[in-house]
Amino acid sequence: MGQKANPTGNRLGIVRGWDSMWFGEKRDFGQKLIEDHKIRTYLNARINKGGISRIVIERTLGKLIITIHTSKPGIIIGKGGSEVDRIKEELKKLTKKDDVQINIMEIRRPELDAMIVGETIARQIEGRVSYKRAIKMAISTAMRMGAEGIKIKAGGRLNGAEIARSEEFKQGRTPLHTYRMDIDYANVYAMTVYGKIGIKVWICKGEVLGKRDLNPNFTSNTEGGRGAQRPGMEERGDRRGGDRGGRGGDRGGRGGDRGGRGSDRGGRGGRN
Repeated sequence: MGQKANPTGNRLGIVRGWDSMWFGEKRDFGQKLIEDHKIRTYLNARINKGGISRIVIERTLGKLIITIHTSKPGIIIGKGGSEVDRIKEELKKLTKKDDVQINIMEIRRPELDAMIVGETIARQIEGRVSYKRAIKMAISTAMRMGAEGIKIKAGGRLNGAEIARSEEFKQGRTPLHTYRMDIDYANVYAMTVYGKIGIKVWICKGEVLGKRDLNPNFTSNTEGGRGAQRPGMEERGDRRGGDRGGRGGDRGGRGGDRGGRGSDRGGRGGRN
């Protein structure tokens, strides 16, 4: 029987931090957990086209800090910050707390964020774009932006087929069993006229060899660090290329030897 572990949950405390940062005692833990779920559900529905990747919730004494990671901060902030103020007032009513703080963090490279990639594919499928075309475009864009590997799986009545099936597309490497690999994972749904289509996205952003700050507001914004890992890989590629060039030179030398042998044979022929 196949047993699957969520790549995000698997890496908590190793290369990834928690999205809810607070301590709850036995009597109020459940209440806080339900409140977190309500906040996330409300914000995702309220800012439907805001390109939200993750919502980090922190709690201190009587204070609620919500950090929204988004690829479109302008939509959430609004003109002169009016939209943020409106959302803050709505959250105060929802949570019944007086002190609510909202922080907006911009995602510099949304092509490398699993949630945003999944949402983009889902919206394209809902707009009747071929699922194969949408997925292949997302894969090529992610690889071009510096991802080490990407895997996308779509399941359901693909292209309106009578029988539901699942298809998987991948490029590069996504080693799910290697815990030091920074793998971003998301599960998204596309609501089409012929049913619900599930989309799973895994994006490998490279190895984390040193100690990483597990604050989720830090780890999601370490794109410079991830980008810094790429030149090392390019150097490896250049080194291999150099080796190949050397081998090519050896082959040329062998060719010269063969030519020499040919002349020897010619000499023998002359003697005969």
